[in-house]
This record gives sequence, C-alpha cells and structure tokens, in this order.
Amino acid sequence: MRKFISLQALFLTFVITIAFSGTHAEAKKKDDNSFFQLDGLTCEKIIPLMHAFSRAHIKDQKFDKDLVSRIADQFVKRLDPSKNLLFQSDVDEMKKVVREFLQSRNDSDCSGLKETPKILTKRSEEQLAYARSVLTPKYTFKEDIEIVMDTKKRKRARNKKENQGRQLKLIHFQVSNYMLNDMKLKKARNKLVHRYELNLKRVNEFTTADLYDSLINAFASALDPHSSYLSKEVLEDFQIAMSLSLEGIGASLTSEDGYTVIQELIKGGAAAKSESLEPKDKILAVGQNKKGSMTDVVDMDLRDVVKLIRGKSGSYVRLNILRQGKHAKTFTITLKRSKVVLEDEAVQLTFKKINVGKKELKLAHLTLPSFYGDADLRRSCSKDVARALEKVNAEKADGLVLDFARNGGGRLEEAVRIADFFVGRGKIVATKNSRKQVSKLPSIAEEDGRVQYRGPLVVLTSRLSASASEIVAGALKDYKRALIVGTDHTYGKGSVQAVLPLPSVAGAIKVTTGLFFLPGGKSTQHSGVLADIELPSILTGDDIGEQYLDNSLKPDAIAKFISQTANPMIKGKSAYQPITKTEIEELARASKERVVENKGFIEIGEELKELKENKGIVRLAEVRKKSAEDKKKNGGKEKTAKERREERDAPQISEAMNVLADLIALRRGWARSPIAVLD
Repeated sequence: MRKFISLQALFLTFVITIAFSGTHAEAKKKDDNSFFQLDGLTCEKIIPLMHAFSRAHIKDQKFDKDLVSRIADQFVKRLDPSKNLLFQSDVDEMKKVVREFLQSRNDSDCSGLKETPKILTKRSEEQLAYARSVLTPKYTFKEDIEIVMDTKKRKRARNKKENQGRQLKLIHFQVSNYMLNDMKLKKARNKLVHRYELNLKRVNEFTTADLYDSLINAFASALDPHSSYLSKEVLEDFQIAMSLSLEGIGASLTSEDGYTVIQELIKGGAAAKSESLEPKDKILAVGQNKKGSMTDVVDMDLRDVVKLIRGKSGSYVRLNILRQGKHAKTFTITLKRSKVVLEDEAVQLTFKKINVGKKELKLAHLTLPSFYGDADLRRSCSKDVARALEKVNAEKADGLVLDFARNGGGRLEEAVRIADFFVGRGKIVATKNSRKQVSKLPSIAEEDGRVQYRGPLVVLTSRLSASASEIVAGALKDYKRALIVGTDHTYGKGSVQAVLPLPSVAGAIKVTTGLFFLPGGKSTQHSGVLADIELPSILTGDDIGEQYLDNSLKPDAIAKFISQTANPMIKGKSAYQPITKTEIEELARASKERVVENKGFIEIGEELKELKENKGIVRLAEVRKKSAEDKKKNGGKEKTAKERREERDAPQISEAMNVLADLIALRRGWARSPIAVLD
C-alpha cells in the first residue's frame, strides 16, 4: 500500500510541477517588494497555484462564477470568522476585490488586495477606542446580556452604531470571564483594554504572507473543507502531529493577554527534567545558546515564540521566566533541547474489573487518539497497538474496548495495519479518484492472515471520530468483527488527502484526491459509521460533522468488496465469533435500561434540552450561575480542560465497558439480559 500511495503522490507532484511551469523564473520587481513575496511565492504564482490545486483535486474545478463567489466568501470568513469586526459594507468591498482579481486573471497585479489590511486596521482601531471609552472607572458590569453564539444566525453590523452595540455585549461577556477567575473588576478592565491593544497590534502585523495565505486557503476551502496550503511553519506542525515528536523543550504553550504561558510540561522533555519550571510560568524572553542577548517575547505572536524555542536536539535555549504567586519572581533557565515524544497523544492501555452478578471480568480499555507514525516507521501507532495487544493477551483480558471517541484520523496505512490486527485477511478500504478509478488497498496481513486479538471487541466512537478512525470502525463493523458503541454516527469525513511539495515555494499543498469506501461499498462521507448501540452525548447538540462544513463533497458508493478470505468466513485458530443482529438487539435493550438510570447520561439529556431551548443564545447570568455551581462542586477551584474532558467522556467509556461485559456474559450463557456494573 505504501507503494500505491507513493505512486499516486508522484503523479500528483508531476501535475503540480506542470501547473507551475508557466510562471516566471523570478518575481517581477515591485515598488513595495515586501508586499509581494512569501517564501518564494510571488503574486505571479497565486493563480498558477490555484490551478495546481484544481488539477490535483478530485473535482476538476473551473474558474466559473460559482467558484469565484465561494472563494470570496471563504476569504472574508478567514479574516473575520466571528462576524464581530467587519461591517457588511467592508465585506461587500473585500469580496468585490477578490472577484475582480480572480476574474481578471492578471496574475502580476495584486495591488487591489492592498486595501484589505487597511480595512482590518481601521475597524480594530475603532474597537480599541470604543473599549477604552467604555472600560473607564465609571464602567458598570451588567449580566442581563444575551449573545448569539451561532455565527450562521448572526448578521454583520451595518454601521458603527450597530457594531458598538454588539461590542458592548461582548465586553460584558469578556469582563465576566475574567471575574469568574477571581479577578477584581479594575484588573479585568485593564486586561481587557490590553487585549484589544494586542488585537490591533496583530492586525498591524498582518503581512503579505498572511494575505496570500488567506487568499490561497480561501481557494482551497472553496474546493472542499480539507484542502489547504501549508506554509513552511504549518507543514512543520503537521509533520510533528503525524510523528508525535518534536525537537524542543517539551512544554505545551498558550498565549494569554500578550504573555506566552507554560500550560503543561511533557513527561521526558527538557522542561520537566529541569524540575525548575511549572505550569502557569510566563516566558518573558528567549535566548539562543548558553550566552548572548535575549529576545523579548511579551506581546509576540505565539507561533513566533515557538519558532524561537524550537531547535535542533542537543542545542541550548535560555528562557527568562516570570512566576507569580504570593511573591512574584523572575529567573533565567538554560535548557538543552532534545527529542520529545508526545506521549499524551499515543496509545494508552488500562484494565478494569467489572462484576456481572457474582462473576468477575477483566476488561481492557485501549485509547488511540490518532493514527500517528514516522515516515520510516521508527515510531508508529501500529507498533504501539501491537505491543498493547500483546499485553492484553498476556493479562488474559476477557474483552477489549477500542476507544476512538476522540480520534480525528491520521496515516491511512497505520489505520489499515490496525484493522488487520482484528480481521486478518481481507480488504479494508478502497479509494476512488477523479478519473473514477477504484483501487482496493491491499491488506498488510494478506499473506499470513495473522490476527493479533480475536476476543470480544467493542469500538467506542463519537462525532469526533473522523477519517482513518472511521475506516477502521467501519471495516470492523462490515466484517461483523466488533460492536460499535457511541454517538449516533461518527464525523463523516470520507475523503483522502495527499500532501504535495511545491516547486520553488516553501511549504506544500494538502489536496483532496479521492473518497474512501468501506468493504460494504459505502463511503463514510457525511453519514460516517452508525453506532450499533447509541449513547446520549452532548456532541449531538451541535452541528458537528462533515455534512455541516462549507463546500463538503457529496457521498458516493461502489460495489461491495468484502473479502471471502476474511476471518469470519474461515475456520481455525485465527477465526473470531462474528457479531449477530440478535446480539445487538439484546445488548441495546440492556444498555438502554442502564442509560435511563445513569446520573451522567441524565445530566447530558438535561443539557441537550437546554441547548435546544436556547437555540444558540448564551445568557450571561446563566453562565455565571452555572460556573459558580461547578466551582463550588470542585472545592472552589476551576476545572482544567483535561478534567472537564475526562468528566464529559466518563459516562460513554463506562457504558462501553458495560456493553462489552454484557456481550461476554451473553456468549457465555450467564444470563438472558445481564446488567453489568462498574466497580
């Protein structure tokens, strides 16, 4: 399969090269040269790059009025996604400029685009001035405020008066957020003004790189939601995500009010090993090597700070730190950069004991957040899963829950390898390209058909399970290998992307080149993988899924290709017991009996009801009341994002384990309708 993907990528790279062949060898000189260059990407290369996208894309798009209109819409959406900054007249003007540039095909004149940053600056200056006029010592906080959070239902302001009315509501909302974190009103006012100052600073730093990036990505997202231009920095982030490793200090960073703040220390990284840094520490300056000057990073964009901190393994970086507490202090620390493995995104395996009547079962819970892997397979999720399954077998676990509930996808070949661990011989996935050619990707286990785990299996999914995780879950369902438990359906991303390097330009393009199909012949596009046993989830209250994205591709289908050599069709040591319709009906009934009595699911039901009644409107007074109640329950402390996520996921994980216990008990004849209870 790796050979198949490499050949396809080679062909598409050739297409990209041809698309660029007509561009000038060097950019023409302009009066404002800084405005017209981005890592070798000049004004003359924008239109050819768009053509390259179009030619490599599954749908050969022409520059017609419909496409141009979609590009203009996406361009504005990228610049002001919340609809809080630009007036409707600004939007109309920006769209007109984009349409004229695209329709003129004059790929050497980008001068009309120059007005875009000026409009952003003007509106940001107005918002800062208004914030300063409101957030004076005379400011009175109000909590009887309602805000429409759904941007699809929010219209843009027609003038300054309307915009200031919206901004005033937003100011009350932002002040409330600060005060909920035990901040006094005076400090909250000052911090919010500084926040608007930072917004203006970032807009003033809007460069040619940002402008071209926005325009090219607007074109890509007009084709479909998953095609994009990857600048040099974004490509580096993408590669790190795929390999789960980076060369740096091993710290998760965030930006708060102009400060770069250490959010979390990664186990095994230089920052954690130093035993000198803590979460909440603020980075004031960064220096290279053990000696020399340091660069002030206060108010610097987070991406630029990260670039300063990252570096080759073995090199040194110095950080000037501000630690606030009872007594604030500053200090400087020197760290030796090293290879950091992001273990929180790797395979995690735990065991739990569940009682079914007087019987005790040992169940394994294997969480896979993504399908990661190095290009040379030195580190891959398939190897990590294989080791985990060896442990599952060694521990003689009675069953396994394979948790994809927060798995957004990753490397296709890794997904196929992992599906093979449970199915053995059998085609897992097929693709169809722009020329309507269907290719069934070969199974890694075609020759020996060896199964790593053949016991009872439940796959936990949610609307966040996307792409590669849907391929594995869908294949296991089609081969009747596993029971799918989770939200109504998975995300519904059934498209395949190729990352292709660009000639003479730093970076790459990620372009959709085909659709995925499951052994049953269906694409996962839009509908995803339906749950055999559906569980209530707060995720069903929002428009989460491929079908809700702008310009998403339509679903498709091909002929079934379920392999007759797959394990459900054969006898012997490698065979497993297929899931039956009768079992699903029996287990679904038992699960429903538990769910209606479960406190966690009852709370989810109440929250879903509130969401439906509120219809996308947030009432500030209700938010403050709920936050105060949650804080009181948590001993006066604000819950971390990780704590909130674990609390939200707990009912689904618990019920998936219960369903697995029921499946085992049912097959062993322990009871007609067993009700398992977690210890």
